[in-house]
Amino acid sequence: MELRDYLRGLRRHWIAILLMTLLGIGAGYGWTLLQTPVYTAGASGYVVSKQTADVGTSSLGDSLARSRVQSYLDIAGWRSVAENAIEDLELDTTPEALVQRVTVTNTPDTVIMKISAEADKPESARDLASAWIRAMKVEIDKIEGDGTLGSAPVTVIPGDSASLPTTPSFPDVQTAVIVGGILGLGFGIAFAMIRTVSDRRIRTAEDVEQKTGVAVVGTIPIVPGLNADNRLVDLSDNGGGKTSKFAVAEALRALRTNLQFMDVDHPPRTIVVTSPLPGDGKSTVACNLALTLAAAGTTVVLVDGDLRRSMVAKTMGLPGGAGLSDVLAGRAALAEVLQRTPKSNNLLVLAAGSPPPNPSEVLGSERMHVLLGDLTKHATVIIDAPPLLPVTDGAVLTHQADGALVVVTLGKTTDDLLDKALATLRKARGRALGIVLNKAPLRGVDASPYSYDYRREYTAKEPVAEAPAPVVPAGLDNASAGGLDELAGEEDAAATPVGVQRRQGRRG
Repeated sequence: MELRDYLRGLRRHWIAILLMTLLGIGAGYGWTLLQTPVYTAGASGYVVSKQTADVGTSSLGDSLARSRVQSYLDIAGWRSVAENAIEDLELDTTPEALVQRVTVTNTPDTVIMKISAEADKPESARDLASAWIRAMKVEIDKIEGDGTLGSAPVTVIPGDSASLPTTPSFPDVQTAVIVGGILGLGFGIAFAMIRTVSDRRIRTAEDVEQKTGVAVVGTIPIVPGLNADNRLVDLSDNGGGKTSKFAVAEALRALRTNLQFMDVDHPPRTIVVTSPLPGDGKSTVACNLALTLAAAGTTVVLVDGDLRRSMVAKTMGLPGGAGLSDVLAGRAALAEVLQRTPKSNNLLVLAAGSPPPNPSEVLGSERMHVLLGDLTKHATVIIDAPPLLPVTDGAVLTHQADGALVVVTLGKTTDDLLDKALATLRKARGRALGIVLNKAPLRGVDASPYSYDYRREYTAKEPVAEAPAPVVPAGLDNASAGGLDELAGEEDAAATPVGVQRRQGRRG
């Protein structure tokens, strides 16, 4: 993976990163609510010796006081001092626990002692700081004096009185929220990286071509307006309609161009449209591709080769009834079941017909081979085939055609499914003409880098006129399953379907 892949993964999972960051912030704030608040109050004590009128004696007393400061710092942590404070404040605690709540420090080169006391209430912290100075003074009098108050030559007197704290010193809400947010952000980024590295779904055309060696010949954007009852795209929209529909129309035209220039000397004439699994949109792509080819003046026969779950007739708005299976079984002639669609004058549709009990054998029969050969002589044949992985029908049809377009869903189909589908084609000696990425978003991290909006500005607003309808020679009503081939030999060369189609192709 490259750096851009990681950046794309961060963009793709930005919602998860944001949610985890907010979750971390909320967890940090919630942790502060669960903690018992601690208030800290401070007081000051002054180490001083008894004063005399003699200046020299006073200087010695000051030196004596300075020499006592470090000793008094140690005394401040004694259990006896804590016991004095407990007795003074009538506290219900142990000396060991109380000593942990008090800190005594000394400013360097001074006789000032600072007492910092902690408690769960502001008043308790303030009272403890003041009581600690008094407790130290009592203990010093016991050690250096005769035990009476003020009998020691050097003692500690209260200085700055303890003030009432207004906010707790613990927990720090701001710090907890920041730390929680940072941890949540880190977990979010880690989640995005893990998902990106382990993601096997198809995301870009470059990745598909690099992993499979098969070219991506088309990328079809998502069209919000299409649904089960309306799967066809209006190809006459040249920029005046919605961006999404225009984008799909342009994508289909690009797919048509890629197919036409895939092999200039021998362009594919029989094209199977299939997919790894159901739901990838193969039938929708097949129908719209057939309409796009027909709009360019090419005579097209759209064959519904999915004899299990036929969708072509419904998508094209035509009645089902008899179709391909009936022609292959000899129950109907080809001319009797070919249907025209009001969507295009150059498009003929061959529905699936009655479901046979053995679709794979029917599609792989010699009659199917002959039928496709006859149709290919006079038109470009688009076959909507079943998906490759559930059944073998699609691979069987691809073996009899020039190749297959494999439709995959961007962001849904995995690399493993596509590899298995292509392997199925290779085992059946079928050719993969290319891969079509379907349902590609127009916006977002997985959007195609090609800008359809840019192209709209240079596209004419007038609808593209469709080529005239092909001339159907007389006698088509009497055609059998191989009737197009027989008819081509019976008619005059100037009026044969092949000659008619070539002239129409030049006019288109």
